[in-house]
Amino acid sequence: MENQGQGPHARVLESLGPAITSGEHPPGSVLRTEELEQRFEVSRTVIREVIRVLESMHLVASRRRVGVTVLPAEEWNVYDPRVIRWRLAGSDRPRQLRSLTVLRLAVEPVAAGLAARQATPAQCAELTEHALGMVATSRGGQLEAYLGHDVAFHRTVLRASGNEMFARLGDVVEAVLTGRTRHQVMFADPDPAAVTLHVRVAEAVREHDAARAEELTRRIATGAMAELDILAP
Repeated sequence: MENQGQGPHARVLESLGPAITSGEHPPGSVLRTEELEQRFEVSRTVIREVIRVLESMHLVASRRRVGVTVLPAEEWNVYDPRVIRWRLAGSDRPRQLRSLTVLRLAVEPVAAGLAARQATPAQCAELTEHALGMVATSRGGQLEAYLGHDVAFHRTVLRASGNEMFARLGDVVEAVLTGRTRHQVMFADPDPAAVTLHVRVAEAVREHDAARAEELTRRIATGAMAELDILAP
């Protein structure tokens, strides 16, 4: 059973959050605290804690004499990794994946160019390590192991850019890469061309070739979009 073994707070949050992002509770609908207590068989304190978390994501707003009102999607904190994960689990997954991939296409090539200019030797070593890890796990259905290296590679690029705004997008990139893997919007074995591009990006950053790092990273994101056209049309 889903959510079994979780504490009451996590269990309610992991049920109510996806219900909101999937449209089960449409914008404008009101959630009553008493009804939620009975539905989930938890205390009022637990429900209030969950509502505070949902409010921090701008999924709901509490109004006196009205209750807890579900907000329209335009007001959601769509960069919150939990919101991303919940939306990817719903029926709107293909559109959400495209939206996130467009964001990556806009940000990651620029971040790679900056990383080529100012990455530290340690960061260059990290990129090489994870690029080679991707090569080693790209065959034989090792998608979970591959995912670990893929996430670490892109987090390192964003961090090595030296731009704190880019670095904070690491959680977003991790959420989309994880969502693609967990919801099987990936080939059984990653595209060899994409794997090779990651190795070449690591080389370009290490050689301080900003133009090449940017172009190669743009090709990675463009390839990810092409995969979506096949796997999530």
